Amino acid sequence: MNPFLPKLITLSALCLLLASCAQTGAPLPPSLELPKPPSDLRAIRKGNAVTLSWSEPTLTTDRQSVRYLGPTLICRSNQNEMTTCVNQVEIAPPSSSALQKRPRKSQQNSQPQRPTPQTYTDHLPASALSEDPGTDITYAVEVLNRNARGEGISNRVHVPAIATLPAPTDLSASLNDDGVLLTWTSTGAPSAKPGIAYRYRIYRRTEDASDQNSGRKKGKENTIAGEVAVGPDGPTHFLDPIEWEKIYFYRITAVTIFTRAGSEVQVEGDDSSALQVVAHDVFPPSVPAGLQAAYSGEGQKPFIDLIWSPVASSDLAGYNVFRSEANAAPAKLNSEPVKSPSYRDTGVSAGKTYTYSVSALDVRGNESQRSEQATEAVP
Repeated sequence: MNPFLPKLITLSALCLLLASCAQTGAPLPPSLELPKPPSDLRAIRKGNAVTLSWSEPTLTTDRQSVRYLGPTLICRSNQNEMTTCVNQVEIAPPSSSALQKRPRKSQQNSQPQRPTPQTYTDHLPASALSEDPGTDITYAVEVLNRNARGEGISNRVHVPAIATLPAPTDLSASLNDDGVLLTWTSTGAPSAKPGIAYRYRIYRRTEDASDQNSGRKKGKENTIAGEVAVGPDGPTHFLDPIEWEKIYFYRITAVTIFTRAGSEVQVEGDDSSALQVVAHDVFPPSVPAGLQAAYSGEGQKPFIDLIWSPVASSDLAGYNVFRSEANAAPAKLNSEPVKSPSYRDTGVSAGKTYTYSVSALDVRGNESQRSEQATEAVP
């Protein structure tokens, strides 16, 4: 008998025993591939449109990377509490990225999978709206796997269910020396409801004429130009003081305002059609008033002093002074605009009578009518 045979048998038995100890039990069941419900659902209401946004799940409920995604249920309820997706307003198909097979986490690199943002816009039916400012509409989404199974709904979000007023349909604009005058027809505010107010909000966007001529889109963002309370039905006006030589775009929305839990809530309605206004200044300053002429020059070279009331205009460049003799046509005396409301005419001669008038000039060259005349004689 080989003397080493017993030792070899003992060593083989020990190896088999250790191998059996390395077993970890029965294999784990396969993943159910249930997407983890989104937790970042958000909602924004504008008029009767509610835009929902959330992140597409990247993990399953058993912490595996999602390989396939199915459709998403869009859920809406008039109840503040929602535990299941009872009212499905839409079954959104999976995104193109969700249809592609994705590797398991063990097959991926160290970079985590980046969630894909998703959006959906729900248009509220009249039956979902309310006259009660305390009523909300609740939304949630539920993401399913490719077998149409899900783990549950996302976080819930709420938007006010209050009805909003329609936007003006006849917005128009005209230019005057003070700016842009907007005009529209108000539909009137509903009968008085405690704690609810209504305003028209005017949005303005500015664009330089040079940008439009060059084809560049460099306009500023929309800003609130002002607000007007919604009064009785009929014509409504708003004057917007603007900078000249720019292009403006206006739109108006009706805002419903109420207080809830001590804070103000504002719900904007739909927007009116955008209105473009090219603000080209063709408006001259006011006509100067109060022109007076006074002779001086005893014992010295004669001159006539002119004074008049200053013109109040933010873009005033100065004044032009005109003089005429007898039946001759008036001639302008100054080569550059006169900055102050006064002028000394030293080019006069004894024994003559002079008639004066002045006009106002703005920085864009618009000139007013001439003032009333003032006459003075030189002895």
